[in-house]
Amino acid sequence: MVELATEAEWKQLDELLDSYRGKKGSVIPVLQQAQEIFGYLPKDVLLKISQEMNIPISQVFGIVTFYAQFHLEPRGKNIIRSCQGTACHVRGAKAVLKAIQNKLGLDDKNVTTSDLKFTVENVACIGACGLAPVFMVNDDTHGRLTPESVGPILDSYL
Repeated sequence: MVELATEAEWKQLDELLDSYRGKKGSVIPVLQQAQEIFGYLPKDVLLKISQEMNIPISQVFGIVTFYAQFHLEPRGKNIIRSCQGTACHVRGAKAVLKAIQNKLGLDDKNVTTSDLKFTVENVACIGACGLAPVFMVNDDTHGRLTPESVGPILDSYL
């Protein structure tokens, strides 16, 4: 379940916006820091940034949707990046991904667990082809995976 923003988070946003008031070209740093405060960029936060910085909401939304670093939905504490590149694909990446989804109760449309412990992202290449199939959890790389090896790995992050 997604928690609503706290009063303290809104206060931090106000302080952040005050510190950048009148500084041209500062929308990206403001968005980055706002995302650090809230964990993602809720619509209300984008609207406030738009209003306070006198930038059209369409421009703010365009920036947020252009850069992959920004997230409009809450994300899990543990980010699983499942490689779907050629080497991983031919060695069973789809079955590994299905095992991840089954273990976490997710699918292609629902990528974050309701308890916000995990988010699953498909990536084109992790750069560890010799370990294929591979996924990363946060900064940890796990390779030579099988569908059966997924559960114990994910359990270690709980």
